[in-house]
Amino acid sequence: MKTMSNDKPQAVCASHLASIVGEENAVCLWENIELTQQKRIQQAVASGNYPSCIVYPRTQQQLAAVIATAHSHNWRVLPCGSGSKLSWGGLAKGIDVVVSTERINQLIEHAVGDLTITVEAGMKFSHLQTLLANSRQFLAIDPTAPESATIGGIVATGDTGSLRQRYGSVRDQLLGITFVRADGQVAKAGGRVVKNVAGYDLMKLFTGSYGTLGFISQLTFRVYPLPEASGTVVLTGTAETVSQAADILRGSALTPVQADLLSAKLVSSLGLGQGLGLIARFQSISESVKEQSNRVLEVGQKLGLDGAIFADGDETNLWQRLQERIHTAATESVITCKIGVLPTAAVEILTQVELGLIHVGSGLGLLQLEDKNQVLKVRDRTQAYNGFLTILEAPVTVKEQIDVWGYTGNALPLMRRIKEQFDNKNILSPGRFVGGI
Repeated sequence: MKTMSNDKPQAVCASHLASIVGEENAVCLWENIELTQQKRIQQAVASGNYPSCIVYPRTQQQLAAVIATAHSHNWRVLPCGSGSKLSWGGLAKGIDVVVSTERINQLIEHAVGDLTITVEAGMKFSHLQTLLANSRQFLAIDPTAPESATIGGIVATGDTGSLRQRYGSVRDQLLGITFVRADGQVAKAGGRVVKNVAGYDLMKLFTGSYGTLGFISQLTFRVYPLPEASGTVVLTGTAETVSQAADILRGSALTPVQADLLSAKLVSSLGLGQGLGLIARFQSISESVKEQSNRVLEVGQKLGLDGAIFADGDETNLWQRLQERIHTAATESVITCKIGVLPTAAVEILTQVELGLIHVGSGLGLLQLEDKNQVLKVRDRTQAYNGFLTILEAPVTVKEQIDVWGYTGNALPLMRRIKEQFDNKNILSPGRFVGGI
């Protein structure tokens, strides 16, 4: 029988947790976990170090009791939602229990007039958008795996997407947070109104923390009215001219909601033409969308770029295919990385990789690389521009051989002190974050 970090057999763990959640199928032993879910967990932990079970609390109170029990027994816990991003980040070490918030998924409050919504962390992003759409509103985030991703998982990984061009990151849209501390106590920060300034800004601290500081259980976001019209312009051509077009767009008064630079292979695989690409989306009243789209098209024409405008179903289909292509690896050996560079250096980086996308405004993006040698090569080039390259998804063997985060800053001692304050027993996602935190 498998033993855990405190030498208690897994059956004891499952029995303890089952007494808390008290529902059939709420605790599942490792050998009974569905194979797809097993594979996701295996991609998140060090080789051969698999948890005893996965538990699905249904309320915040049950979640708090589960974490309190783990804390008292020194069980190491891997938080997750649906598991769509469980393979991101570093490998967790010595995990005893996986705790999923997937069933903690209720709508708490939608203040339509105040443009805010409060939901539990396990709610699916797609379900949240459906609820908001009924009131002609939306949450301005376009995450990976939007159909399966949970709200808590999106915040825990800081997964914003191309809409950050207009609306900012997850941090910018988060107004309030409720979380369960490592000792099982429930804490809150922020509030349910846009101008709330009470308390410490823990929303920013928890965004992108990969479950190392606490269990997110409830979140409040600002939301926006659905736009009247939408249109997308695609320009393709040589690296030099696409770079010039991006510079012009950045320096103009145009207000795209999404604007990305695309590598040549990504452009061709989407059937958009040859060379590098610039894709810009405008959403506003119809007249504004048409005017701004035509102005970008004119910029492209003056530079000798090929251009096209997409609208209605063609536009929706284009962005869906782009999302799928950049997030879906052709083989299991492909390494997906998050990159951050000066926006003016984006084109040069994209000429060195096959599949890549970098946001025009922020210089953040995603690359698909072939092997660890290419990762190290591109990381060196990125750091030469004072940027970073972080591995999101890769075979476990690759993550065990090279530093996933590649962090070269001076904040690691501070990060470790923060971890010590929030989780002094180091039971939450140990090893997942920068510097093995």
